[in-house]
Amino acid sequence: MEHKSPALAVDIIIEMGNGGIVLIRRQNPPHGWAIPGGFVDYGESMETAAVREAKEETMLEITLTRQLHTYSDPSRDPRFHTVSSVYVAVAEGEPQGADDAMEARIFNMNALPDDIVFDHRKILEDYAVRIDGFLDD
Repeated sequence: MEHKSPALAVDIIIEMGNGGIVLIRRQNPPHGWAIPGGFVDYGESMETAAVREAKEETMLEITLTRQLHTYSDPSRDPRFHTVSSVYVAVAEGEPQGADDAMEARIFNMNALPDDIVFDHRKILEDYAVRIDGFLDD
């Protein structure tokens, strides 16, 4: 019997100085807007993967501030079972879509796009609840 394990990933909620967060528009299926992130490479820490993935997809240098939560619902990714640890980070500058991100843009939490993929809308809702006063800005 073959042993299968979920794929390990990181997602990064990047807070910008203007109160917005960065989302990327995915080049590959499933298409839509997503929190920047990707898979952890063998021999890489999750924190290092988060910094690398943020840079690859948004061209931003980030500083991780905290870990939000780990999401593991087997149906969270329609392609296969993934487990993602979500980090919160801060950055300055203008995000640019790169790697497998067609576009990177800053969104206000009160004006998110409709076509958010995976379970990222739930993650952003959890983030909004846990950040005191975030939606009051």
